[in-house]
Amino acid sequence: MFTNESKRLADNQIEFSESLLIDLQQNIQRIKELTGNSSDITVRLIQSGVANRFNLAIVYINGLTDTNLINNNILKPIMSDVEIRSTEEPTASELLGFLKNRILSVCGICDIHTTGELLSALFSGNTIVLVDGCKEGIFVSSSKLEQRGVEEPSTQTVIRGPKDGFTENLSTNITLLRRRIKSPNLWIVDRKIGRVTQTDVSILYLKGIANDKVVEEVLHRLDKIDTDSILESGYLEEFIQDQTYTPFPTMINYERPDSVAGGVLEGQVAILVDGTPFVLLVPVTFFNFFQVSEDYYQRYDIASFLRTMRYVTFIVSMLLPSMYIAITTFHQEMLPTTLLISLAAQREGLPFPALVEALIMEITFEVLREAGVRMPRSVGPAISIVGALVLGQAAVQAGLVSAAMVIVVSFTAISNFVAPSYNIAIAARMLRFFLMFLAGTFGLFGIMSGLFALFIHMSGLRSFGVPYLAPMAPFIPRNLKDVFVRVPWSAMLTRPRLISQKNKRRQRNNS
Repeated sequence: MFTNESKRLADNQIEFSESLLIDLQQNIQRIKELTGNSSDITVRLIQSGVANRFNLAIVYINGLTDTNLINNNILKPIMSDVEIRSTEEPTASELLGFLKNRILSVCGICDIHTTGELLSALFSGNTIVLVDGCKEGIFVSSSKLEQRGVEEPSTQTVIRGPKDGFTENLSTNITLLRRRIKSPNLWIVDRKIGRVTQTDVSILYLKGIANDKVVEEVLHRLDKIDTDSILESGYLEEFIQDQTYTPFPTMINYERPDSVAGGVLEGQVAILVDGTPFVLLVPVTFFNFFQVSEDYYQRYDIASFLRTMRYVTFIVSMLLPSMYIAITTFHQEMLPTTLLISLAAQREGLPFPALVEALIMEITFEVLREAGVRMPRSVGPAISIVGALVLGQAAVQAGLVSAAMVIVVSFTAISNFVAPSYNIAIAARMLRFFLMFLAGTFGLFGIMSGLFALFIHMSGLRSFGVPYLAPMAPFIPRNLKDVFVRVPWSAMLTRPRLISQKNKRRQRNNS
């Protein structure tokens, strides 16, 4: 079975690489065979040229093309009296060139030489023009895809700042970035990835600021991908990331054009994928996941306070349950006497140890959170809020968990929502369970051992050659101006050294 399938795929690859035939009917028959006589593929046969002696075929796919453009800019000009002023009888190739250069009033026109090029252009929404007696063809840009308008991002909202967000259309997303960076040094490199889907991928960077080695590495990793389909930027993220077995993301995704434009101006490389509003940025460090575009639209003191709060809540969301388990199980002497008596009274009669109690509540909250995301929007928030209140109160009254544990788990869940990046919030959620098991087994010594192992692991991570913990490890003092706090704009004179190794100066001293 697999041998026959492999043979069939190999035969298709051979046919895709073959040149077009001279006979028009054979070309049309080959197109129908390779597409399984699909009903949405339309072939229109017409006559044109001197004395209408040339047969032409217009091939397009219903639903992917703009039929008004085909009627007004392709069919009408071709079906009018086309006369080639020549002393000799024109050939089919001359007619095709005359159509391309003088008749068709469309901007995008390209030549076609092989069956693979023809099918790729056809399924991209273009219209194919073939002439009987010519081994070449042309395709005319006529794609018209239904797309969502430019709207405010649903996952990365801000109070102050632009309200536009990326869409699923690649050209629209590139336009949103061009609108912000009006520079000829904004270079774009295109790739098609996926043997079946032929997904358009664009690599966007600022020449003279981005590190050339990073750009070459990004292109090299993309060119090595050999897969059937790329349906979302998450596919590419797994294929080209530096480290697979790590809870920490080594690439960041944005739905906001201003965030991507800011990263490109810092020397990062943007990877845009057709069909998704999420754009990847590389290279990144751990601290990039706590920076949001609004930090640069507010005053520096407000932005610094909010950023510090994000770091604190990230630590709380990862450590609070494990700290509670360790202290109540092994280190009760660390608590004030009054608080210790109150916690002991709450835990009197509970059937489970603190670790099991925390696991029950954490798993319950994770299930409620996931249910709220997957439920319809009209009932999802109500299910998660009401479920948390009802289950928490019922569990306390039933004597399964203590009220203090409900408070700890609830505050942990709220702190987890403060993280601006969903990927780093997921990492904290996974590490929380790991640290809870260590706390329930070894107490605070287990937590410290887990944190040491975590820091060692993070120190070894790289994102396209950039250390994950930069500028803390390696320590670069001048890059600390935009890490834990944000200094005023007048003091941020240079770009991050490890990300942008060319043209590091951002501005002159404007103080």
